[in-house]
Amino acid sequence: MLGCTYGTMFQTTVAGGSYQEGLTVHLQGVPPGLYVTEAEIYAALLTRKPGQSELASPRREPDVPIIYSGVNAADTMPGFSNKGYTNGTPMVILIPNLDRHFEHIEQYQSTNRTPRPGHASYASYLKYGEWDDSIGAGFFSGRYTSTIVAAGAVARHILKRHGIEVFAYVKEAAGVKAGELPLNAARALVDKFREVRRDYDPIYNWLFNEGRFTEDMRFLQKAAVLAELERDLIKIQSGARIMDAEEIRKEHGIHPTMNCPDVDAAFAMEKRILEIRDEGDSSGGLVEVVATGLPVGLGEPVFRKLDGELGRLMSIGTIKAVEIGAGYAVKDMRGSEDNDQIRAKDGRVYFESNNAGGVTGGLATAQPLIVRLAVKPTPTIAKDQRTIDKVSVENAELSAVTRRDPTIVARVWPVAEAFTALILLDLYMQHLGYRAMWCGDKV
Repeated sequence: MLGCTYGTMFQTTVAGGSYQEGLTVHLQGVPPGLYVTEAEIYAALLTRKPGQSELASPRREPDVPIIYSGVNAADTMPGFSNKGYTNGTPMVILIPNLDRHFEHIEQYQSTNRTPRPGHASYASYLKYGEWDDSIGAGFFSGRYTSTIVAAGAVARHILKRHGIEVFAYVKEAAGVKAGELPLNAARALVDKFREVRRDYDPIYNWLFNEGRFTEDMRFLQKAAVLAELERDLIKIQSGARIMDAEEIRKEHGIHPTMNCPDVDAAFAMEKRILEIRDEGDSSGGLVEVVATGLPVGLGEPVFRKLDGELGRLMSIGTIKAVEIGAGYAVKDMRGSEDNDQIRAKDGRVYFESNNAGGVTGGLATAQPLIVRLAVKPTPTIAKDQRTIDKVSVENAELSAVTRRDPTIVARVWPVAEAFTALILLDLYMQHLGYRAMWCGDKV
């Protein structure tokens, strides 16, 4: 498998599978002097992890990261306070699979001869043959996206230090569309969603607030804590604070599990998703990603234009279309309607619209970057589907018995946000290097 690395200056390599021992993230290009913690990475991961509501798969994966390398284990000399800080070497993050019990593996074994329509299982079997990791879809499962979120947490940390913010939210789900909000208001509500999810998460409290998982611990000590977590997972989760949806709406102005800034739409989305689920079906939606603070000129023509690189968001398994700014709507516009008119006031340049979504000629304009992703319905559904026996090549029918999401849209927004951060950071590091090499009149 040759496509598991992304980036030039900031490189991300991912590995692992849905029912393997776990997943790994290998990051090269992490600058020294950053204080990135497992608690910070976990706070990002818990917005994606399953088993937290009716909108997600019931699989109870804690998604607890272990920073295995890339940070100093102790202060390197007297007077240096650099313990736990990045040291410029590759950072490796491990995410063990804890909810991978035999009864679930057996469910996949019993249906693996019949590929799931809409999933990668037919093509991957022909590509990898009998060695294809088809238990839980292996690397084609949404499970692998935890690696992207972990890497993206580090990338977002770096970008934020340079004044660049990246955030995402659900724009549409199961046919229910969110209303428009100012970007600052949307970002504040997304930040509130993260805060509430962290504060209500029983594993975050058990691990980090109660001091069971600290940077002073060695790897085997952390592994022992995760073994305890695996053993007592249901007990720990049952002690969670009750997420009363109406109470959270009243106090914080958000839905507890649907990250949509339009709270009325969020509740309507949940209702419609569950109605479709109860019919034995699944639903899709739309995710919007926003980035602010990008420098003018970010992007490297011809083959690494900013919008061209954002097309790589299609690498997220459930994404079927990417549009930037006005996107597909430009086909019905005239030039006078599509063009973002440029003005100046008090020596500052501004645009009268943002149909370009913050990108022209493959370069950032310093306007907000606006990207929308079409999310397909979950292919694993309860309804009978027509398929084949991939070994005997005979017609067959498939009834799903495995754990699944009624929609992916409620969990894919942090993946889109993280991948966008990886793209922007890689381009930003190239941009800084290029700017530093400017010669002007000098030779």
